[in-house]
Amino acid sequence: MTTLIIATRNAHKVQEIQAVLGSQFRYLSLKDFPEAPKVIEDQPTFPKNAAKKARELAKWLQYISGFEYRVPGASAYVLADDSGLEVDALNGAPGVHSARFAALDHAGAAPDENSTDADNNAKLLRLLKDVPNERRTARFCCVLSLMQVKPPQPMLAGHLFEGTCEGRIGFEARGAAGFGYDPLFMPSGCEQSFAELGEEKKNAISHRAQALTKMRNAIVTLIQGGNRF
Repeated sequence: MTTLIIATRNAHKVQEIQAVLGSQFRYLSLKDFPEAPKVIEDQPTFPKNAAKKARELAKWLQYISGFEYRVPGASAYVLADDSGLEVDALNGAPGVHSARFAALDHAGAAPDENSTDADNNAKLLRLLKDVPNERRTARFCCVLSLMQVKPPQPMLAGHLFEGTCEGRIGFEARGAAGFGYDPLFMPSGCEQSFAELGEEKKNAISHRAQALTKMRNAIVTLIQGGNRF
C-alpha cells in the first residue's frame, strides 16, 4: 500500500484529504514526525509554497533513522498543499497569507506566525464591511505538491495539482463545521457557507477536493500502467 505523508499538523486538513482519497492509501502526517523541521512558507505563490514544503520534507525524510520501520512499504510520497482565499475586492488578498492574515497587522510578528480562524475572519469582515454583495466575489485555491521519498536514493521530481472553487464572502459567519474561512465562504450556486454544507457536499466541490481528485486519477493511471512518479 502506498503511504502518503501529509505535510501538515492540521487535523481538519488531514481528515479532508482522507475523506476524498479513501482507503487505498496509508496516511501519516507531521504529528507522526514531531521532530520534522518547520518549513517557512515565504514563497510568493501557492505552487511555490507547496513545492517548497514537499521538497524540504522529502529531503529530510530520506535520511531519518529507521525510516523503513516508521513508513512501511516500498512506496512513500510526501503530499504538501498550500491553499488560501483570494478576494477580488481586496486585490486577491489574503492569498498566500491566508493563515496569518490577522497577524500581519502586528509589528514584529514572526513570518510563520499563524492567526486564529476567529481573528482572520474578523479582519476579513472588517475590510469588507462596506462592500456590497455583488463585489464580494472570491475563490478558494489549492495547490498540491506530490514528491516521492526513496531513501537513500535521490528524490524524483515533484508533481503539482491545482483546484479552485469560486464563490463569495458572506456578511457574517455561518455554520460550525469546517475550518479557516469556511463560515464566511459561500460557493457559487449555494446559499450556504462551506461550514454549513456538511463534509460530504463540501468534499464534492471544494478546491482541495478538485486538486486531490486530479492527483488520485494521475496516481491510478500510472500504477495501472506499471509506472511510478
